[in-house]
Amino acid sequence: MTHICMPWLAAAGLTLLTACSAMNGPVASRDAAPPPPQVTDTVDGCDASRLQDQVGQRFDAALGETLQARSGADALRVMRPGEAHTLDYRPDRLNVRLDEQGRIAALDCG
Repeated sequence: MTHICMPWLAAAGLTLLTACSAMNGPVASRDAAPPPPQVTDTVDGCDASRLQDQVGQRFDAALGETLQARSGADALRVMRPGEAHTLDYRPDRLNVRLDEQGRIAALDCG
């Protein structure tokens, strides 16, 4: 009975090897990926370094407008503990990170 199974096992193994080698054939050409964005050390629409004296202050809408104007940011995002937010990076956006008491814990751009 062992002799009867051997040809079948050999045929199955050969089939698997043939299928694998066919998958490693030439790959269809695709459009080239776009180049990565340029990263520089220059300020691009937001400068949170001007605002670090505000860390620890209680946040309100009026302060948010002032912070946005002082930083030169085009957009303002207030981030409260436990809230979901996107992970997209926008160099022209000021992030105001608040603690549980509504005080500014950190200010950064992105």
